[in-house]
Amino acid sequence: MRPAPALVVALVACALLGVLALIGFVPPGAPLAAAGLLLLLAVPDLFALRRQPSPQIERELPHVVPVGVERAVTLRLRAAERAQALQVHDGHPGDWPVFGLPRAAVLPAGREVELTYRLTPTERGAFAFEGCDVRLLSPLRLWRQQRRVALDQLVRVYPNFAPLAKLALVGAERASRVVGAHLKRRRGEGTEFQQLREYRSGDALRQIDWKASQRARKLISREYQLERNQQVLLVVDTGRRMLARDGNLAHFDHCLNAALMVAYIALRQGDGVGLLAAGGQTRYFAPRRGLATIDALLNSVFDLHATPLATDYLDAAKQLALRQQRRSLVLFITNVRDEDIEDLLSAVRQLQKRHLVCVASLREQALERPPEQPVADLADAIGVGALAQYIEQRTHAHEALRAQGTDVLDVTCAELPAALVQHYVAVKRAARL
Repeated sequence: MRPAPALVVALVACALLGVLALIGFVPPGAPLAAAGLLLLLAVPDLFALRRQPSPQIERELPHVVPVGVERAVTLRLRAAERAQALQVHDGHPGDWPVFGLPRAAVLPAGREVELTYRLTPTERGAFAFEGCDVRLLSPLRLWRQQRRVALDQLVRVYPNFAPLAKLALVGAERASRVVGAHLKRRRGEGTEFQQLREYRSGDALRQIDWKASQRARKLISREYQLERNQQVLLVVDTGRRMLARDGNLAHFDHCLNAALMVAYIALRQGDGVGLLAAGGQTRYFAPRRGLATIDALLNSVFDLHATPLATDYLDAAKQLALRQQRRSLVLFITNVRDEDIEDLLSAVRQLQKRHLVCVASLREQALERPPEQPVADLADAIGVGALAQYIEQRTHAHEALRAQGTDVLDVTCAELPAALVQHYVAVKRAARL
C-alpha cells in the first residue's frame, strides 16, 4: 500500500500551509484544519482500497507460438463488485520485446474490458507467464496497491511453422518449387510402376509395354512414380559452429527451419523422416511416415539449442549407425571447417558403408560480401589475408569430402532450404537409394 501522487501533492500542500503559517501569511489554524481534512479523507479511502477484491483476469494466448513472429495477447478484465481504476502489466518472459504495456484502464461495474498488447518470442523452448500484476487505485485516488493475480500459463515457442502451413495448401511438387528448388521433371520418370496409359510423344522406348501394345493394337506406355517408403535422416549439428548468427537467428535456428522444410516435403512424398541432433545437445527421433510426423518432430526439437561445445563427428556417426540399420539418405547439416575435416571424413566414410550421405555446409553471409574498406594499413591487410585463407581452407575441406564420393552443398542460411529439398528430390528421381 503506497500513497498515490494525489496524496503526495496534498501532503506537500499541507506542509506549504505550515510554512506560510509560520511566516504569518495564513492563520495558524489553517494547516491543522487542512491536515485534519486530509486525514478524514485518506483513512477511509485506505480501508476502502484494502477491501476491494482483485479484478478477474483472463489471458488469450495460444499454448504454442512460433519464434520471431509478433503475437497479439489479449487480457480480459472484469471488476468484481464496483468500478475500479487500475494499471495492469502482464508477467511475460522478461527478455521478449513487448509493445503496449503497462496499460491503464477503468473497469465499469459488471462489464468486461479487453486490453491487447504485442510481444515477439525471441527464443525457442518452454516459457512461463507468471501471472498479472495490477496496481489498484483507491476510490479517491489517494492510495494505490500492487497485487498479483494468479494467471500462470506455460507457452511453448516452436520454430516458425508458418512456411509449413503455406505448403499444406499445395501439392508436393508445387511445394518443392515454392521452397525454391529447381526441379527438372521428365515424363515417366520414377522407380515404382503406377499405371498404363497411351503412348505420348517424348516417352522413352523403355517405357513402352510391348505386350499391352500388342493387345491394344496401339502403343501403350508404363508410367512410374517416385518410389515411396524410403527414409531420410536429418543429422543436425548442435555444437559451437552453429552459434554463429546471420540476421536475428543463429545458424542452428536456420538449420532447424530448413530441416523441418525438407522433412515436410519428404513426408508429403510418402517417405519416412527421422532426426539426430549431435554435437552439444543430443536427441534422436526415429523415422516415421505420415503427415502427423511433422507435429511429433516439432514437439521433439522445439527446445533444442546449440551449445558452445566442439562437435564429435565420429560419435554422431556411431550413434546413427547403431540406431539406423536401414539404408537412408543422410542429410548432415553443419559448418565444415578445415580443423575438423579429418574427423568429419572418417565419420562420413563410416556412414557411407550403409547410407547415402550429403553434407550441407553452412556459409556465413559475411563471406558473400567483398571487404568494404580498402587496405590502408597492416591491420586491414591481415584481415583480408585471413579471410582469403579461411575461404581457401573451407574450399579444400569441401573438395576432400567430394573426393570421397560425398555430396556437398556449400550454401548460406537463406539458400539452405531450397538446396536440401532440391537434393532430396534429385536423389529420389535418380533412384540413388
